[in-house]
This record gives sequence, C-alpha cells and structure tokens, in this order.
Amino acid sequence: MIAILRTYLIAGAGVAASLYLNLPLPWLLGPIFACLIAALIGVEMRGMPVVNNLMRTILGVAVGATFTWALVVSMASMWTTLILVPFMIFMIGLLGVPYFQKLWGFDFATSYYSAMPGGLQDMLLFGEEAGGDVRALSLIHATRVLVIVVALPFILKGYWGVDFDNPPGVSATTLPLSQMVLMAVCGIAGWQIAKFVGLFGASILGPMILAAILALSGILQFRPPTEAIWMAQFFIGMTVGTKYAGVTGEELRRDVLAALGFCVILLVLAGLFVEAIHIFHLAPPMETLLAFAPGGQAEMTVLALIAGADMAFVIAHHVLRIVVVILGAPLAARIFSPKS
Repeated sequence: MIAILRTYLIAGAGVAASLYLNLPLPWLLGPIFACLIAALIGVEMRGMPVVNNLMRTILGVAVGATFTWALVVSMASMWTTLILVPFMIFMIGLLGVPYFQKLWGFDFATSYYSAMPGGLQDMLLFGEEAGGDVRALSLIHATRVLVIVVALPFILKGYWGVDFDNPPGVSATTLPLSQMVLMAVCGIAGWQIAKFVGLFGASILGPMILAAILALSGILQFRPPTEAIWMAQFFIGMTVGTKYAGVTGEELRRDVLAALGFCVILLVLAGLFVEAIHIFHLAPPMETLLAFAPGGQAEMTVLALIAGADMAFVIAHHVLRIVVVILGAPLAARIFSPKS
C-alpha cells in the first residue's frame, strides 16, 4: 500500500510540475515523466491494475458517446486506408525482426514479438509461450508506447497547431446526474460483459460498444466530463511510467536502447504511410497519423480525443491493427521461425 501511495504522489507531482511548466497534456505526460524518472533512480512503485482498467473504461465511454448515425455511415469510406493496416504490420515485421535479431542479438521469438505492434499483454503471452525474453519484451513495448505518446503531442502541436490547453469536455457540475450514472453503467457493465465474452481490450472496447449503442438510440447524450478524462489520463500516464520500475543498467543499455532505435523506424514508417495517404487524398493527415502511429490503444484514444480527431476513424484502424497482430502473429511466427 505504501508503494502504491508513493506512486500516486510521484505521479501527482508530475502533473503539478507539468502545469507549472505549461507542458502539453500535463495530466498524461506529467505522470509519465515523473514515474519514469523515479523508476530510473530506483524508487519502488506499484499501481493497481483494477483501478487502471476502470480508468480505461472512461475512454471507451467517451469514444462511444461521440457516435452518431452520420458517423456510422461515413465509416464505409474507411476501407481505402483500413486495407493498408495489414501491409504496414507486414512492413514493421520485415524491418523489425532483423533489426532486433541481427543488430541486437535477440533470439527469434524475442525479436519477432518485440517487433509486432500489438497489445503489451498479448505480446508478452505469445512471446513467453514461444520461449522469448519476457522482461526484454516488456521494456521494448513499454518504450514503444512511451516514445510515441510523448512525441505525438509535440508533432500535433507543431504541424497542426492542436491546442491541448482546451478542456476535453464540459465540467461535471454542468451534466445531468442521470447521464453521469448512465456513463458509469456503460463503463462498468460494458467492461465486464466484454471481459466475460473474451473480447480483447475489454476495458475500452466493451464500454465503447455499449455507449455507442445508447448514443445512437438517443439515450446517452453527453461525453464523460473533463474531470473524468483528466483522471483517465493520469492513471494511463502513471501506468506507462511505472513499467520501468526495477530496470537495471544492462537493460537500459540493451533493451531500452534497442527499443528507442526501433521507435525511430516506427515513426519514419508511419510518416511514410501518412504522406502516401495524404498524396492520394485518402484521409486527413492528422487523423491518419493518429490512426497509423503504433502506440497503445488507450494512449492513442486519449490523444485523438483531446486533439478533436475523427474518433471512429482512429479507433477503427487501431482495433484492426490489434486484431491482425493477435490473429496473425502466432501463425506467422510458426511459419517463419528458423526452427520450423
């Protein structure tokens, strides 16, 4: 309990420092930087997975509440960019596996599941079953999410002038109590139902689907309040930063440094896809960047939500990315494994 309380205090200090320095997304980047620094100097930290998942449900409800019938109809036109998602995953694997295996000396299983841009838990599970280095996989994927989440706000602000200072919604004091209760029901019930049926990303996708159904039927008429979105950012940022707890010097020199180099490859590759899609006028560039940047599902949802992007477009591409990786990665690993 002391370690958990210490973690919350460190994350809170990060928010305060970010607000003082006027950094973008203080409720997200503040906890990330503060917990990262604390982890690197050896401070013992610990989060509460149940609370972290509960905070993710807020994002799911926020996305689902934005659905309208006009938005649903517009989703039919996304196929021109959705079909590029599997190709991008193939390119990531084509570049990433040799990068980790030949340049850094990781075994095939660790190299393959380090390169695959799927969910952290899924890649750790598949990688462990294949005989990979779980600790290296954890640090590499944590670094991927960290770098992309930290880099994107500055890219969005620099190129598109996105104003991250605007509140991501209205205050809780202005929302009807009945709508607040309905949002809570969507979050918790949607999460538990999705978890029961085995849906991946249950804490986000379950609440999103239930909230979308109620929004399209006219029952849910508001998004979660600003305070709830800030709270979700706080816990997500804290979770990202604390993944480095207990990291050693050797892990920093090998695993984290390898991951940083891979992040450069990912950002360049995402940039090339964004530019190609922009040249052929297939989608707006800002939404395309948010859709093709292979960060974590929750983190990319936060950025898209606050940037005011087309949520359906961004989420659809990330869901497809996760589905393709989860379904295709184990099969492809068996086919291309040197042992097969």
